[in-house]
Amino acid sequence: MPNYLTQDQIDKFHRDGKSPRYLVVPNFLERDEVDSLLTRSKQLLDEFNIDDHPLTKFTTSDVNHVGDDYFLNSGDKIRYFLEEDAVDAQGKLTREKQKSVNKIGHALHELDPAFRKVTLENERLRSLVGDLKFHRDPVALQSMVITKQTHIGGEVPEHNDSTFLYTDPPSALGFWIALEKCTASNGALSFLPGSHLTTRVTKRFVRLGENKGTGFERLVSPEEEKKLSEAAIGEYILETCNPGDLVLIHGTVLHKSERNTSPHTRFAYTFHMIESPPYAKYDKKNWLQPTKEMPFSRILPTGEVNSSSSQVLLGEA
Repeated sequence: MPNYLTQDQIDKFHRDGKSPRYLVVPNFLERDEVDSLLTRSKQLLDEFNIDDHPLTKFTTSDVNHVGDDYFLNSGDKIRYFLEEDAVDAQGKLTREKQKSVNKIGHALHELDPAFRKVTLENERLRSLVGDLKFHRDPVALQSMVITKQTHIGGEVPEHNDSTFLYTDPPSALGFWIALEKCTASNGALSFLPGSHLTTRVTKRFVRLGENKGTGFERLVSPEEEKKLSEAAIGEYILETCNPGDLVLIHGTVLHKSERNTSPHTRFAYTFHMIESPPYAKYDKKNWLQPTKEMPFSRILPTGEVNSSSSQVLLGEA
């Protein structure tokens, strides 16, 4: 019997062709947990020192993706990334620092006690992972607070997470937790149902080499990519959320969010899980790399591995 999820929720996530392959879990965090994370997020924004910041902006554009050392070496640190519209041509902020940040990442789950508590010290999360059986031995990585600032919070075009956290075989699973109400006007997530059936990981976001930043490495021919893109056409579903709701996102499902045009922020906490060796290989080309001081964070207790079943899909489309 499941420990946290209902059998209906488990079936909904896993049922190929009859499910969007994402799952909204209402009220995953209690109100006090949400308040703690939201308060801590705003404290981090207050603590942000713009004077020694390289003004690294975060962009999801294929042609201008962030790739400087501040970004590439952030996997074991807590760092700040600015909105594209937050810096003018003279390199000055266009608004106060707290309202200029796109996201804070990428090791909140390890380094900040509030975020560690709900990620690595959360029995509900371990129970959910055990119920879902998406991974055998998952590790957590790339934790972020995404702020989606008022009137400036940028659009995130359609993408899938396995492009940015590539494993062989693909095994990325996103955990996205609303810290504020997410609506159609402040950038709630939208999903293309069933796109995991028609979408493959066609490219990888990689390090290009020393002092060369990042870029995308093609995994299929342009012709094959075009065919897959044409097959993935459909109507996106907008998923509005309340504070504390968790959205589980299969690594190959296409999703996006619109620009925040409202006077309300849309704070969310997100992290990912991938499979560990020998069940999947994490490539050294990936932009985010574990360090000796901070290897990727194991979710299940030492020696405990999810048993294999028909539902252990390892992220395969």
